[in-house]
Amino acid sequence: MKIKFLGAAGTVTGSSYILTSDSGRSILIDLGMFQGPPEIEKLNYLPYDFNCALLDDAILTHAHLDHCGRLPILLPRGYKGKIWMTPPTRDMTELSLLDSAKIAVQDKKKVLYDRDLAYKTIDRFKTVAYHEPFPAGDFRVTMHDAGHILGSAFLQIEDMRCSSEIRTIVFSGDLGNYPESLVNSTEFISNADAVVMESTYGDRLHPEEDASLMMQQEINAVEASGGTLLIPTFALERTQEILHLIMHLKKDGKIRKQTPIILDSPMADRATQIYLDYPELFNTHIQEDLKQGGMFNVSGLEIITKRSQSHGLSFRDEAKVILAGSGMMSGGRIVGHTAQYLTHAKNRLFIVGYQGEGTLGRQLMEGQREVIIDGKKIIVRGSVTTTHAMSSHADQDQLLGWLKNITGVKKLILTHGEDISREALSARVTQELGIHDIRLPHLNEEILL
Repeated sequence: MKIKFLGAAGTVTGSSYILTSDSGRSILIDLGMFQGPPEIEKLNYLPYDFNCALLDDAILTHAHLDHCGRLPILLPRGYKGKIWMTPPTRDMTELSLLDSAKIAVQDKKKVLYDRDLAYKTIDRFKTVAYHEPFPAGDFRVTMHDAGHILGSAFLQIEDMRCSSEIRTIVFSGDLGNYPESLVNSTEFISNADAVVMESTYGDRLHPEEDASLMMQQEINAVEASGGTLLIPTFALERTQEILHLIMHLKKDGKIRKQTPIILDSPMADRATQIYLDYPELFNTHIQEDLKQGGMFNVSGLEIITKRSQSHGLSFRDEAKVILAGSGMMSGGRIVGHTAQYLTHAKNRLFIVGYQGEGTLGRQLMEGQREVIIDGKKIIVRGSVTTTHAMSSHADQDQLLGWLKNITGVKKLILTHGEDISREALSARVTQELGIHDIRLPHLNEEILL
């Protein structure tokens, strides 16, 4: 076997791997979009360094754009096979691809694909449930619950024509910050010969923070000042987690019932409806909420659909909370809101997710008080607060705990992390788990197993 790393090799976006069996037949695992500063985004438009006509099958771990966002480029490059994923991932990936094609046109960006090509790609989707093995090329693949977002999976892949000592390989996809507040916890697996593991938070531990208390404090602060709280959110999972958290804060009387909670993300609204289609995949806490009437029943919730409505929010002089994408503040409606609101001291920004290197979110998180938005210098006078308690990625301890359960690992490959994260995780794995054959691949590198 061999693996070619065509994304997420030294970065946390652009996930894409080609796995080739002993027999020479190849499959694709993920084909995500590179997101972040211009030097990262430009990688989306470089020629894809593999002949897609030679791929037997493609497998998608989950619906985040950095894992699925380039799938439509397969078809013009000669790909003829299916694209395998879980049923929730199928629904949310359709949403993600169509939204991505639409936004590229609206924002006048260079277009990777149009909606017609997105629909043709969606026609190739094939769903499979967790724990049901299926053939892909010369491999047998089984999906397990990664606990990252609804429908996310890690992959157990066995080479059925293998002649070497490395026969079974596990691709982690993105592992959840277990236990998650909505979905079930990340599953464990008992053995594998090789592991390709994400390392987003490989150099740190999530702080002991109470996300609910921090959210309450942020909302209480704007309720007192009459300001606006901005929360940049990912449409998939983070938005739903925040809505659920705010629902309980209002029910418990910790924030005002009349405080408007404004969801300024049509994609997030549609994603929330998809979540409601899969109640069986939620954890026991959510099951109890469903018995009592729902998981997103937020009093004072307003859904914004049109851009004109979004612009009109600035004329509402009242305490309010605005949830808008994108989650890393690399585009979307949150950018305009930031330019509008953060110049005033009474307004606040609450960062609740990972912020990629070079993004506006990373600049604000690191304390910059002057930023450039749409070519204009913005003086930041509002408060900026960050929590990592709501991260949907496993931290260093959780990554080690998941890996520790896998016996027989002869080779570990760390991806989906900046180099400082990968290096720190590698050192700790060697020290505590005794795994010495650890690789940190670079973009377009191919590793022989």
